Order: sequence, then structure tokens, then C-alpha cells
Amino acid sequence: MRAPTTRRLPPMLVLGLTGMWLLLNQTLAPGQILLGFVLAVGLSWAASTLRPLQPRPRNLHVAVGLVFVVLRDIVRSNIAVARIVLGLVRDRDVRSGFLEIPLDMRDPHGLAALAAIVTATPGTVWVDLSPDGSRLTLHVLDLQDEAAWIRLIKERYERPLMRIFES
Repeated sequence: MRAPTTRRLPPMLVLGLTGMWLLLNQTLAPGQILLGFVLAVGLSWAASTLRPLQPRPRNLHVAVGLVFVVLRDIVRSNIAVARIVLGLVRDRDVRSGFLEIPLDMRDPHGLAALAAIVTATPGTVWVDLSPDGSRLTLHVLDLQDEAAWIRLIKERYERPLMRIFES
């Protein structure tokens, strides 16, 4: 007989769903806050059976720092892609290409976060993850230095994500 599993409600999901309810209803009325909270708890509880593998994030201060790093990188990448699209890089050739990045991270939640970061950053696309999860294939719009890209992904994103999800 299987031991009963306890369902843990993710507080950020409950808060996010409650906030979304309030935004959709455009109100902060106490009744709507209560209704949104009850719905969020119910939906989170019902959905918890769909996700048997729960994330166990640690070092949340690292996550806060990572958010600011990613936001800055997104702004910088938007500017760089806009310069390429507008033809403002006349002094050099734009060379796109694929590169393989060796990964040390194995946590599926960390890999999902890395995929979201890479996808949100203009000029880069997550192409493939090897079956054993040890290599990421990335397409870069302006690939000048492969070693620099590998360092960037590993040091700016993978290392903090490992501290958050695998420490």
C-alpha cells in the first residue's frame, strides 16, 4: 500500500492567483480578496496532484539578484538586436550560429528557469537539450565569441540557478 502524500500549497502560486483575480476584477474589495484567495487555495490544492515533483528553492536572495541580472540582460539584448535589425553595426559582420553549452545543473525546475531566461532574452533561442541533460544547444543571433557565450550562460545563469534549486 502506498503511503499517503501530503499536499503542500505553494504560497507564491496562491498569492499570484489571488493577485491575478484582483487584477481581472479591477477591485480591492474585501469580498473579492477573500473570494480570490479561496479560489487560489482551491485551484492550487487541486493542481498539486498534477505535479508530483515539487520545487524546493533555497537561497531566495540569490533569486532576487538573478531577476535583476536577467532584466538588465533583456534590456541590453533588446538594444543589441535592434541595432542589428536597423543595420547599425556596419563596422563588423553579424554571424549567427549554434553552440553547445555543457551543463552541470540537473534539476528540472532549474533547467526550466534557464529555458525561460534564454527564451526571454532577445537574440538567443534554446534549441535542444541532450537526452542525458548534459548539453544545451543554443542559437545566437550575433555569435562573435563562443567561449564568451558559454561563460555567460554558465556564470550568470546556471551557477545562480544551481544555488537556488540544487544547494
